[in-house]
Amino acid sequence: MSERPWLVSIVELGGYPDFSGLYREAGFEVAQERNFRKAIGLVKKKRPRVVVAEFNYQTDFRDRTSNLETLMAVVQRMPDTRVIVFLEKEQEGPFERVRSRFPIHAALHFPIDETELRKALESAVEETA
Repeated sequence: MSERPWLVSIVELGGYPDFSGLYREAGFEVAQERNFRKAIGLVKKKRPRVVVAEFNYQTDFRDRTSNLETLMAVVQRMPDTRVIVFLEKEQEGPFERVRSRFPIHAALHFPIDETELRKALESAVEETA
C-alpha cells in the first residue's frame, strides 16, 4: 500500500471552515500550522504534495509584499509540490504580482467553495502523479 501524500495547511488568519476533513477525504495526510515560520519548517521537513496558504498582503514588509514570497522561495525548489492560495477578492492586484513570479497551482477567493477546492486538490495530485 502506498503512503498518502502530505498536505500542509497554513492558517495564519483563519475565519473560514477547517478543511482538514476535506483534505483527508481527498487522500492526504494533513499537517496544519498557524505560525508561518514554523509552517516553513514543516514544509521543508514534510516536502508535501500540496501546500494550502492564505495570501496575506502587507505593505510594511521591507523586501516583499506578502507572506507568499517566503513560502514560494522554499517551494520552488520542490518540483512535486503544488500551492493553493486562499485570498480576498480585494487583494487580487497584489496577488497577481506575486503569481507572475511564482508558480501558483490555484487561487480561490473567500468564501471558499468546497467543490472548487476539491477540483484544485485533484488536479494538483494528477499533475504530480
